Amino acid sequence: MLNYTCPNSTQDQQNVVFVAVYSVVFIFGLTLNLTALVIFFRNCKSRSHTTVYMIHLAFADLLLVCTLPVRIYYHGGLGNPNQQFCNFTGLILLSNMYGSIFLLMCISFDRCIAVCFPLSSHVREGRKKAWCVCMGIWILTTVTSLPIYFKNTFSGNFPECKNSMCFGNFPKYATQTSALISTLIVGFGIPLTVMILSSWGLIRAISKSTAVQTSDLVDSRRIKRMIITNLAIFLFCFLPYHVMLVLLNAYEAPQTRSSSLLTAYQYSLMIACLNGMLDPLVYYFTTETFRRKMDVAPVRRIWQMNSHSSDGNNRSRAPLTT
Repeated sequence: MLNYTCPNSTQDQQNVVFVAVYSVVFIFGLTLNLTALVIFFRNCKSRSHTTVYMIHLAFADLLLVCTLPVRIYYHGGLGNPNQQFCNFTGLILLSNMYGSIFLLMCISFDRCIAVCFPLSSHVREGRKKAWCVCMGIWILTTVTSLPIYFKNTFSGNFPECKNSMCFGNFPKYATQTSALISTLIVGFGIPLTVMILSSWGLIRAISKSTAVQTSDLVDSRRIKRMIITNLAIFLFCFLPYHVMLVLLNAYEAPQTRSSSLLTAYQYSLMIACLNGMLDPLVYYFTTETFRRKMDVAPVRRIWQMNSHSSDGNNRSRAPLTT
């Protein structure tokens, strides 16, 4: 019979890292997301379609960070919470993590089409359905996350190990082949593809637009840096977690898994939670700058000025064409 090591979730050095990072994410995530919501609701009259996605993103991140005190309690060695309660908080965390992923995708896509097609009536009408899209995301993430709770995702793969409790177990259901494939394609692959294409389209539109390059209203280099930063943070937060799911699926048999693999998975989940703190910094507090630099209105004014000052052949040319 093959021997294997029980996952040890009480190592002091690891617990210090988990407690410290989760505490920082909880404090700053809670403060920044609440502040963002207050700002958004106080300025409801000037609320844009993109802001609708940001409001729901703030709610999703807020719910995510509110589950972190349970993990701080567990990793701090204060005891093992009730297993069903751990499963429930795990459900809330994962549901809102994927909700954040979809909302970040929508924000990226919305900004892209708003800038690339500023005069399209179809685009304007489509952007008005932002609330419907957000409701669809909440329903999708909630319904698809329920099996994780009811099938006991964090069931112990090491029944003889006393430490395999609460968050100290491998995510059994999430690493099953059928669930993993749907997660990688729908939950991560499609949003990542849309974000990459939207970022590429937006950068290309900015680079191709003579009006943007010659206008003082638009700082194209700053916008490009922000677009690349947003995409880099998305990859930094969510790519390690999904890579770990693949590795856990590859080492499906309990005897092939080790405590180091469990630790790596826990670290990847911790990194994914950083997104709840970074979203307000990257999106909310750069929104005003982005809106002032890239709003459709000033771009449209540039286009109109160029149209009036050019000949008839250039009169119908939009400033942000691909």
